[in-house]
Amino acid sequence: MKIAHYTDTEAKEANEGASKIKVRWVISKEMGAPHFAMRVFEVEPGGYSPLHSHDWEHEVFILEGDGIVVSQDGEKKFRPGDAVFVAPNEKHQFKNDGKKLVKFICVVPHAKK
Repeated sequence: MKIAHYTDTEAKEANEGASKIKVRWVISKEMGAPHFAMRVFEVEPGGYSPLHSHDWEHEVFILEGDGIVVSQDGEKKFRPGDAVFVAPNEKHQFKNDGKKLVKFICVVPHAKK
């Protein structure tokens, strides 16, 4: 078993197409997790992830802040305590439309090679 505070992991700028968003890979394959990775995202006011899709699912839990998740079905508000399931191949984007930091946990399977 391993235990570490999430702030012990470096916050890095998110992928291309994102703005004002950082990610911490708090559980990863490198730590010995064979199937899933857990990430903590921090989205500043006005920030967003890219609008994209991929072959794997996401499980997201909102810790702090209010925002919008965008999908092919439109926009839906989220708030602390909300759980968001993003199905495989579903277009999605997370936006911070508030005045406070948005923080959420995102769990994804490791990419198959």
